[in-house]
Amino acid sequence: MECIVSWAGSSATDGSRSGMKFIAETGSGHTLVMDGAVDADKPENGGANLAPRPLETVLAGTGGCTAYDVVLILRRGRHDVRGCSVKLSAQRAPTDPKVFTAIHMHFVVTGSGLTASAVERAIALSHDKYCSATFMLGKTAAITTSFELIEI
Repeated sequence: MECIVSWAGSSATDGSRSGMKFIAETGSGHTLVMDGAVDADKPENGGANLAPRPLETVLAGTGGCTAYDVVLILRRGRHDVRGCSVKLSAQRAPTDPKVFTAIHMHFVVTGSGLTASAVERAIALSHDKYCSATFMLGKTAAITTSFELIEI
């Protein structure tokens, strides 16, 4: 797996750059833009708030990784899953490197004839066996989950 991340801050007339916008080009051929927050105290350190923060993309990627697993596990079990979303809430350490210290993932799974035990099992398998991102973040963060099942 490869990714190239390049600083793409605003270009000044003298050829210099400012801002904190970065563009990631993934090995699969996709691009992702990241930016920093506006920093009123130190404008030279801030971004323009035009894209997600880099750490937000880590959290989003983790949600995508585990939701992917949950859907795949349910489908492989021949369950009629129609939708899956996960809301991630994270807390960070107060000092640098400000790692995630707690992450809660709340899944909303919709389908026909799904059972709570099947959804619970799929979430557990994702977290305990398949989701690389959750496993890595679990080294610094206490990860908890909850879910709700919506019958359609």
